[in-house]
Amino acid sequence: MTDRPRFLSRLGLADAVTAGNAALGTLAAALVFVDPGLAARLVLLGAVADGLDGVLARRYGGTAIGPHLDSLADVASFGVAPALLVAATVTEAYPFETAPLIYAAGLLVPAVYVALAVIRLAVYTVEDSGAKTTHGVQTTLAATVIAASVLAGLGTPAVVLALAAVSAPLMVTPVRYPDLHPQDALVMGVVQALAILLGGMAGESFAFALLFLALGYLVLGPRFYWRTVDDEETADPGEQGRGAEDRELGA
Repeated sequence: MTDRPRFLSRLGLADAVTAGNAALGTLAAALVFVDPGLAARLVLLGAVADGLDGVLARRYGGTAIGPHLDSLADVASFGVAPALLVAATVTEAYPFETAPLIYAAGLLVPAVYVALAVIRLAVYTVEDSGAKTTHGVQTTLAATVIAASVLAGLGTPAVVLALAAVSAPLMVTPVRYPDLHPQDALVMGVVQALAILLGGMAGESFAFALLFLALGYLVLGPRFYWRTVDDEETADPGEQGRGAEDRELGA
């Protein structure tokens, strides 16, 4: 018999940060009807935590639980939270009584978004974990595009609904997205942090820059992004599950 706690004793530092990511996603989901801007910031902060757990896993070693915990946390932060942000934006602007079709789309598109995000994360954990490229648009990338559009002042119902409707099926396409190189990841991380921290015109400017960079990678990455690694190269076992999903935006 061991006196060690059954669960906490099995977690590493990276796993604790991953659990924090799940908490941020839950807070974001709870705040979408109260303060959409704050909810969007929490989604982006979850992306920061998602990148940080990968750094910690590579620096201090990961655990066997890490890949599964990472995908579960991503469902909350980059599946449910951005989907609810879209649903809240659309349904508040178009009540069922006045625009039933748009209202229904504001619920159905986010529901499909979550379903495909779950499928994408499950497939990633089983097949792409640790690889230098990954099939389909990363959930973190899709969520970043939606959250950044809100912070950039572009989060109208039509825009966020269109972004969710387009990014959802792209998450399960066979198109391969390469990891960002460290210098590019650092630039994205700085822009993302400033979009979270700053308010007013400056915050909107950095959010717009983040949106521009994220959309550029989403559209051009599979074809034009430069890479020097073999698609089949994998990371060490301790890093499995904290590869492309964590490094895509360098947060």
